[in-house]
Formats: sequence, structure tokens, C-alpha cells
Amino acid sequence: MEQISGAAEAEPRRVAAGPAEGVWQFAVPAAEASVPLTRHAVRDRLLAQGMAGVRYQELVDDVLLIVSELVSNAVTHAAELSPEVTTELAVRGGWVRVSVEDGDPYRPKALETDTGRTGGRGLLLVKSVTLQAGGVCDVERTGEGGKVIWASLPIPREDME
Repeated sequence: MEQISGAAEAEPRRVAAGPAEGVWQFAVPAAEASVPLTRHAVRDRLLAQGMAGVRYQELVDDVLLIVSELVSNAVTHAAELSPEVTTELAVRGGWVRVSVEDGDPYRPKALETDTGRTGGRGLLLVKSVTLQAGGVCDVERTGEGGKVIWASLPIPREDME
């Protein structure tokens, strides 16, 4: 797994491949600067996989919002127990799956909107965007005691244009 330490070094390691399909991992330090680095690396990879143009714009925007929220949450809440955050992007079988893994065992829940709070809505937003796109999301424990939060969104088909 390759570390992302700067925009010029944001080339991920390819884990598996197929025509316009594959799985890539991005490992970054649990630091605020990692949020835009990861988002840009994921965007570049989606575009390289052929997800450019109007047909894919909403999907790409949704995936980037999800990546931003999940990496931001990991950086904000798990950095003390997890000095590194790993994002995995999978494009296969008509779906885009993005997951963010950290070493913190706390399993967060999507909180209801509280008008008195200025934060704490990231997972609620991820859940809402995912469901609206016809996808699914969940939180799972890792074998190492941390957690992975993932979302899968369907890739628009040609007959849906």
C-alpha cells in the first residue's frame, strides 16, 4: 500500500484489475491535510476508470462527498488510536464501493440532526447520500480491532440516460 504524502505522490497501488474495473488503496496519515489528498486521488482514479462526463457526474460527486466525510471523521475522531487511515476504492460489477478503515474500535452511529450542533452530521449525510443514490452503507469491525465504514453506489447504466 502506498502512502499519500503529497499531490504529486498520490498514485495508488493497483490491487486487482479488469476492464474499467479494479481495487485501489490509499494510505494516509491521520491528519487534516489527508482529506483533500484522498479526495483528489479518488477523483483522479474514477476519471481514469472512464467515469468522466455528464452521465457519471452525480455518482462521482456522491463518492467524493462520502470520501471527504469518512476520511474527515477518521482524522478527527480516530487519530489518537490510528495514526494511519486507509481508503479503498473498488469499481466492479456495476458498483463503486468506497471504504475507510482506521484503528479505533469505536463504532459510530449516524446521529439525528440536532439544530443546536454545528457538527456531527457526517455519517448521517453519508447514509442519506448513499440511500438516495440507491446504494448501501455500513460499519464493520476489522480483524485488527479497528473499524471500516463503507458505502456502495450503483454505476449508472447506459439505458438510464
